[in-house]
Amino acid sequence: MTTMTIFLSLLLTFLSCVQSEEVTLIQPEAENGHPGGSMRLTCKTSGFDLDSYAMSWVRQVPGQGLESLVSYYSSSINYYAPAIKDRFTASKDTSNNIFALEMKSLKIEDTAIYYCDTTVELRTGGARYSNADKLIFGNGTQLNVLPGQKSIVKPKLSAFYPPKSSSKDAVQAAVCLASDFFPKDISLQLAFGDKPKANVTRPSVLKPDE
Repeated sequence: MTTMTIFLSLLLTFLSCVQSEEVTLIQPEAENGHPGGSMRLTCKTSGFDLDSYAMSWVRQVPGQGLESLVSYYSSSINYYAPAIKDRFTASKDTSNNIFALEMKSLKIEDTAIYYCDTTVELRTGGARYSNADKLIFGNGTQLNVLPGQKSIVKPKLSAFYPPKSSSKDAVQAAVCLASDFFPKDISLQLAFGDKPKANVTRPSVLKPDE
């Protein structure tokens, strides 16, 4: 066997090995959360032993560069960026090949594209080559943290009628109380016996935190 034939044979063996161990990181396309809420981002891995490799989470805010969040090997060997370490927790589910990021107390500024990533080593015949390391990224999950919107709540209505008066000239007033409703715009229609109905509209007056 010539030297060229041996070289080609080894090259084909190497390429076959690399292709059979294709590494993939699959993430959901998008997730929506709200301020103060929680979210779990997932990264489905294949083509390597998740338990044996360090994983990372990074994010990219629109118009900015990548921000490193977490470098994670195990529950005892990891690093969290100071800005998020009290709110974000990474974990590995090796039985399902999932690398996850638990997020709590979400903020609007957490809106970004989140990527999982890892560095894998290409192998041939069980040997590892450091010069064949490759950084692999997931497809990215767009996380949108949007202000929560309150649901429509029907008003509670209470009617209060004046006591009967023997005087025909006495001025009397009936009261209709509307409470515990949202949004704060309301239109009431009042009717007294055979008298024409009256429309009363009260515009919304909301405090900043409502």
